[in-house]
Amino acid sequence: MPNPQVPRLTTAEIGRLAGYSTQQVRDLERLGILPAAERARNGYRQYEHRHLAALRAYRALAVAIGPVPARRLMPVLLTSPLDVAAERIDDLHAALARDRARVREARRGLDAVLADTRVTADFDDRDAMTIGELAQALGVRTSALRHWESEGLVIPERLPATQTRRYRASAIAEARIVAALRGGGYRIPEIAGVLDRLRTDGDAERARAMLDDRLAGLTERSIALLAAASHLHALLTGSTPRSGADLTPG
Repeated sequence: MPNPQVPRLTTAEIGRLAGYSTQQVRDLERLGILPAAERARNGYRQYEHRHLAALRAYRALAVAIGPVPARRLMPVLLTSPLDVAAERIDDLHAALARDRARVREARRGLDAVLADTRVTADFDDRDAMTIGELAQALGVRTSALRHWESEGLVIPERLPATQTRRYRASAIAEARIVAALRGGGYRIPEIAGVLDRLRTDGDAERARAMLDDRLAGLTERSIALLAAASHLHALLTGSTPRSGADLTPG
């Protein structure tokens, strides 16, 4: 039996408060992103504060981590013990910290490559590297170098007699750039565009800007996750809104 002292909201009312259409509210309920609503005698859904908290938490999480990860996480937060739910939220902050450290390391690696102008000028043939040596130096697998070659990112020389790959100065520098950008989370087509500009006009600023943009994006996500904290707190603790106005439609 519904408690008459608990404010009840229709689908349209809770959608208006949370910023969703009535159909979106129904879809999110079907996906387990908010608890199932009770039904009034006339069959209409009736929502309470916990439903509004779930919708607001999902909306805030979708901004911070993306809609798909948020859709996967919300049912876990709704059905897990409090310690498990808290741990999953801690994991979000830790993942952002790891991504930020990785991108910063990639930025430092890119700067080191671009600053090392002596590589091409003073390169000795004896400094050329095999695929195994370059893979070890970059901390990647040889299969990664072969894939980069197939995508036209890094083109080694081939020894005439054996067709063995040999990486000279330009190929080593390009491989280091690819490794840095891949470490920053960029995909092959984006990296190909950077290398094209480097090869045609020596423009390295695009590569730097890409990693700087990724760092700025991670900062925005961190701030968005902080903004989601109050909604997540309300969801996990069942705390009530600061004022009754939160459950007043209009």
